[in-house]
Amino acid sequence: MASWGEPPFRAPQIWKWAWRHLGTAFADMTNLPRDLRARLGEAFTLAGPVPIAHQGDGEGTEKVLLSLRDRQAIEAVLIREDDRRTVCISTQVGCPGGCPFCATGKMGYVRDLTAGEIAAQVLHFARELRGAGERVTHVVVMGMGEPLLNYDATLRALRNLNDRRGFALGARRVTVSTVGVVPGIVRLAGEGLQVNLAISLHAPDDALRRELVPLAERWPLADVLAAADRYASATGRRVSYEYVLLRGVNDRLDHARALARLLRGRLAHVNLIPFNPAPGLPYRPPDPNTVDAFRRELVLHGVDATVRRSRGVAIQAGCGQLRGQPQ
Repeated sequence: MASWGEPPFRAPQIWKWAWRHLGTAFADMTNLPRDLRARLGEAFTLAGPVPIAHQGDGEGTEKVLLSLRDRQAIEAVLIREDDRRTVCISTQVGCPGGCPFCATGKMGYVRDLTAGEIAAQVLHFARELRGAGERVTHVVVMGMGEPLLNYDATLRALRNLNDRRGFALGARRVTVSTVGVVPGIVRLAGEGLQVNLAISLHAPDDALRRELVPLAERWPLADVLAAADRYASATGRRVSYEYVLLRGVNDRLDHARALARLLRGRLAHVNLIPFNPAPGLPYRPPDPNTVDAFRRELVLHGVDATVRRSRGVAIQAGCGQLRGQPQ
């Protein structure tokens, strides 16, 4: 605004329209002069990715397929549960992680999303909820991509969403999930941003983890856990460890005991996630008794653990099912 010869107070006015009032057109910013609105409309856009497909499971979970400017596509998910309205967002088109039990990982990596493309997924559902008198209460960065390999754009999007002058989403209502990108975890620990950290562990030893999480070749468990401890110490926030249970692969009681040895005494919680089937993936979920026995073994050995109820599985909106294409 200053470079255009406008008074500096115009900047927060525009910011509030975009982030608090969820504006989609500069022409609607009625407290700005008409000629400024026209100039803004010629120079910039508030239009986000275009929704091209939408699915609901009839139980409160919705998935949207969003087309980006270069015709690439991503998926984002809205989960309604009690009084929570959680949006699961993507940070990349595809994913470089290559985890063999994840539909996104099987896509390969195409490109990073911009900060605007990341935040726009939240704003898309915020506008939808506003029509029902509701608002987004939580954001989980658990969609397509590895957020800490698109660190700068992810952090900028989260800071914009957190800004109290605009969207004002509390940092403690945000969870960032990573497969264990150690440099990113260390950087995040120093940001002074109280977001929750979730680490996708999936195995209690390096040999098995390298099979399930190819990026583990770069960052072994000892380094990941040391970085997680550093995050917990810097923020005071408990770290969540996500563990996808795959039948006959990582679901035995000796796996549970080994996992407990790794995490006992840490500021940690384990989220057990029975595998969500997706086309082309060769794994199966364990039976419920195996899942419960695994959880009880962790608790018996001093590690807090719960089983995550996957939402939206019927519409391929659950953990590991997003593919960025009509399904």
